[in-house]
Amino acid sequence: MDIASLIGLLGAMGMILGAMISAGGLPMFVDIPSILIVFGGTFFAVMYRCELPQFLGSFAVMGKVFMPGKRNVEELITRVSELATIARKDGMMALEGQEVPDKFFEKGLHMLVDGAEEAGLNEQMQLELKAMKQRHKMNQGVVGSWIDIGPAMGMIGTLVGLVAMLGNMADPKAIGPAMAVALLATLYGAMLANVIFLPMKLTLEQNTAKEIVFREMIVTALRAISRGESPRNIQDQLLANLPPKQ
Repeated sequence: MDIASLIGLLGAMGMILGAMISAGGLPMFVDIPSILIVFGGTFFAVMYRCELPQFLGSFAVMGKVFMPGKRNVEELITRVSELATIARKDGMMALEGQEVPDKFFEKGLHMLVDGAEEAGLNEQMQLELKAMKQRHKMNQGVVGSWIDIGPAMGMIGTLVGLVAMLGNMADPKAIGPAMAVALLATLYGAMLANVIFLPMKLTLEQNTAKEIVFREMIVTALRAISRGESPRNIQDQLLANLPPKQ
């Protein structure tokens, strides 16, 4: 679990809620029409911009902000060195059935065992990598839609509230609720975009970048094993991807 993301989200929401409570209590910041316009309107507008399976799948993707999965680079380098040693000593067929820390790695290893040449192996793995990038980009686009549409719905709520207020200027009792819709809709839209979904999108993009580096290291390792390079040389190539302290 990504503790920083979880603490960051809870901390940001906690600071805002604390300020609301100290400013007069939460009830004055709760307005049903504003909630319907911003949260409900944004939900259906985001659904409108993509296919239903992609929309529903995006919620699982959002969960990966807090559960990004295991990518242990040190474990990868150690295992690659072991596999390279086995391949040089006993041949590629000896790699069959060997455990690897990643499904992407496992697929490439099967190709090596099946006798794939370096060029063919690299081409197939790059296609897999390209498809992963495209999937992540599409899912991040759905998250980005919440960022774009949320404040826009807040502005719509503000306009609705202003129209209601101006249409009832003769009734002082109607001005307050209409003004609440106008102001709280903007607040909800800003919170939705900047507190929840913008950090989420940035985290997903960062996780994608890490995943790309991890998989490119796997491709480099598999290509080197297919060429019969020494474990030491392969290890040095992979270590180049790590910060000097690591």
